[in-house]
Amino acid sequence: MQDKSHSNYTEKTEYDINPLDEKLSVLEDLSSIREVHLEEQQFTWRATIVGSLLGCLVAASNTYLGLKIGWTFGASLFGAIFSFAIIKPLSRSLPPRWGGGYFGPKENCTAQSAATTSGGLSAGFISGIPAMYKLGLMTNPKDDVIPLLLFTVSAAFYGLFFAIPLRKHFVVRQDLTFPTPRAAAITIISLHNTLEGEAEAMKKAMWMGFWFMVSFLFSLISYWVPFMDTIHILWWIGHSTNYLPMMNADEVWNWSLRMDFPFFGAGLMTPGATVVPFFLTSLVVYGMIGPSFVVNGYFIQPLGITQTGSTTQSFFLWPGIAMMILTSFSELFVRYKSLWRGIKSGVTGSIDAFKQGIVLIKTHVFKKPLSESDTKLMEPTVDEDEIFTEEELVPTWWWLCGVFVSVVFTCTIMGEYFGMPIYQSIVAVIIGLILSFVGVQAAGETDINPTGSIAKTSQLIFSAMPANSVDQLRKNNIMAGNISASASSQAVDMVGDLKTGQLVGASPKSQFWAQFVASFFAVGIAVGLFILFSAAYPCVISPDINEKCEFGLVGVKSWYNVTLLLTGGGEPLTKAGINITIVFGVLGAISPFVREFLFPQKYRRFFPSLSAMGIAMVNTNPQVPLAMFVGWLAGKIWKFIDRSGYDNHMHSAAGGMIAGQGISAILQAVFKLTGVPPYAFVGSFLLPLTFIRKDNLLKHKNFDKSNCVTYRFKYEKLMNADKRIKF
Repeated sequence: MQDKSHSNYTEKTEYDINPLDEKLSVLEDLSSIREVHLEEQQFTWRATIVGSLLGCLVAASNTYLGLKIGWTFGASLFGAIFSFAIIKPLSRSLPPRWGGGYFGPKENCTAQSAATTSGGLSAGFISGIPAMYKLGLMTNPKDDVIPLLLFTVSAAFYGLFFAIPLRKHFVVRQDLTFPTPRAAAITIISLHNTLEGEAEAMKKAMWMGFWFMVSFLFSLISYWVPFMDTIHILWWIGHSTNYLPMMNADEVWNWSLRMDFPFFGAGLMTPGATVVPFFLTSLVVYGMIGPSFVVNGYFIQPLGITQTGSTTQSFFLWPGIAMMILTSFSELFVRYKSLWRGIKSGVTGSIDAFKQGIVLIKTHVFKKPLSESDTKLMEPTVDEDEIFTEEELVPTWWWLCGVFVSVVFTCTIMGEYFGMPIYQSIVAVIIGLILSFVGVQAAGETDINPTGSIAKTSQLIFSAMPANSVDQLRKNNIMAGNISASASSQAVDMVGDLKTGQLVGASPKSQFWAQFVASFFAVGIAVGLFILFSAAYPCVISPDINEKCEFGLVGVKSWYNVTLLLTGGGEPLTKAGINITIVFGVLGAISPFVREFLFPQKYRRFFPSLSAMGIAMVNTNPQVPLAMFVGWLAGKIWKFIDRSGYDNHMHSAAGGMIAGQGISAILQAVFKLTGVPPYAFVGSFLLPLTFIRKDNLLKHKNFDKSNCVTYRFKYEKLMNADKRIKF
């Protein structure tokens, strides 16, 4: 049975600072439920392919969600439960030659590892890479498919090979908790432990499948029926009461209910300490301060960034970015012991890997015999805490050769396609390797993957690196951040999977092969989805930062503006903007220390997430925090009415909502590219202006034509889209 502590489906949330107390309220003793399972084969093609395909669904959802809000969600629990639901019945009904045969927890772990790997390469494509296009550093994804593909290959495989030595440090020697991988292990074992566990697993899968289909179908149909896309509640209240400001809140400030099931699901399983501040900050900034300051003339317009004056978006952009980044860094420093252990392990691990590489070259290239010290270095004794035999472990020369080839490959493509000097590429990879230790240490102890702060650390270091031009400096800066973030992200995910395997008893070598195969799926789906979404929604890569877009591009805007700041550029801040940025930056920097050292332990889970508040300032679309708040509130009501059902099925429902959006998002992008007309079925409740005469609207006593371009645009769009509308 899935425990309520499994609340951290958000493994790869870039700026998430959810407290560990909220995520791991119960640490179960796995030895009490673990049994010895005899499985002839742990790595199988059926488990690897099914897991990889499930991960691709999560990758599609992560691309959609990440472009909107900058958050991504891990695929471990989704892959564990759904792969069980798919393979277990087939294992009984099919003959062995067609994929039948015993399916146990270790093979289930293989499927889960494949799902995590194939769903985990979207981070760069929702932040740094689109920022490069917006800065004019690349042409278009279709023309750049080769460099994008090759970079993604390098990111996938040096993360894969980095994970092997990291496992020894953090899984075997330190035996860190790793809350999410531990939750996945508990889930997998419980699925296979008893007949009751299997029945409960099928029930979880049914919940997940039901909400998967609801999310998929609802989102797909909304392409033609706008009522199923957005409900304009405030507009209709304002229209019924003849109160234009209420209509303005909907039309200009986007305060409407978007039926985004992935964000309902995200709110369902995200702690209130993150969701509530996210929503309330959006309400204050874009529901109170923004409209008031536009009315009194302090802001020249609601949204956009212009050189003629401040807007709500431009004024709160840097305070939000400062709060996000400094909070992320403080989360590392507040756990200074973990940070130091991670850095120390990273440095010593890098030195050992370098020495082993030298010995490997000496013996295989120059054919020199091994000395006694070389033999000891290349064949270290198995750690006394290691539970696997040598045959079950990944040989040292595998990951050494893999790391070497990956580094050479990365340096080659960085120089050939991105213009980065070889020495800078090597520095970026080394920084990525060292910071991977920091990321795994943080994730193992707190379940926080500090991808954002790791990327910004690399960008900060590379801001002092020489380049031939400003554009090249910016390209090097962003790609250095991408290298470090990708290495850390992949390494954290894969080491987490190895922790799950450690608890289940699955062979690291079998998991390695599953991750290796799934990496090819990850590369294809990550690059393919980015090309598809950027073609269907050109605003994702448009150099016009103010272009109206389907997506909030929170992560993209952060990378875009930080890169300009570090390399010289961007619009200067007003004096008030500088002051408010300093204030919010200081708040972000000190908040983790206040929580850890001044807040009582039992109340820390209620401490508001200032990182989420920063994201709310950068995000100009209140529909996202509103949808998450609705999901969170629905979860609280569900928990109050049926605590047992909530504990058992909440994560299954949320996972289905998130994954279901993936396929429909792909289909909607294809529809846009092929010219399938949207909103074929409109009605009065769907688009409010369908029942307002244009002349009456323009004559309204409170109607300001200069500030209501949105009204006129929507009116003309409606008239052109559906000639059947009667006015």
